[in-house]
Amino acid sequence: MFVLRPTVAGHPRVLWLRPNRALDKRGLRRTIIGLAAIALATAALGAWQGNVFAPVFALLEAFAVGFALGAAWRAGGKGERIAIGPDTLEVRAIPGHRTVRFQTYWVRVGLKQGDGRQRLLLTSHGNELEIGAFLGEEERAEVSRKLMVLLSEAGQSRR
Repeated sequence: MFVLRPTVAGHPRVLWLRPNRALDKRGLRRTIIGLAAIALATAALGAWQGNVFAPVFALLEAFAVGFALGAAWRAGGKGERIAIGPDTLEVRAIPGHRTVRFQTYWVRVGLKQGDGRQRLLLTSHGNELEIGAFLGEEERAEVSRKLMVLLSEAGQSRR
């Protein structure tokens, strides 16, 4: 998913890249609680029929599933902020403090096959940076087109 922030006079254009999330934090909690309740109800039925270890394994499963879903949800919090000014294109990884800057005039946007998928690359002066690795193929192509338009507009505003 990508979002282009509205233009504010005197500030760079900002493009946010974020992975798609199906649930918010509240929905994630409800899903984990629901799955745990179903597992424990099934385990209680098994214990009632004589399998005394079923509740123990159900608790272990509930914690493992909850941990895995939480880890997948946290990975969905990654993103990138791309600020395009008249002279500089800046890519900041979120969360984190990794920032890469390119000169707007020299940066090139391209899609390149690699690792069994299409990669969206920014290149300038021998430096190469992949952006939007978490996006789908169509989204990467759309971001590529949008970045080319924004870089063209930034180059025209410089003149």
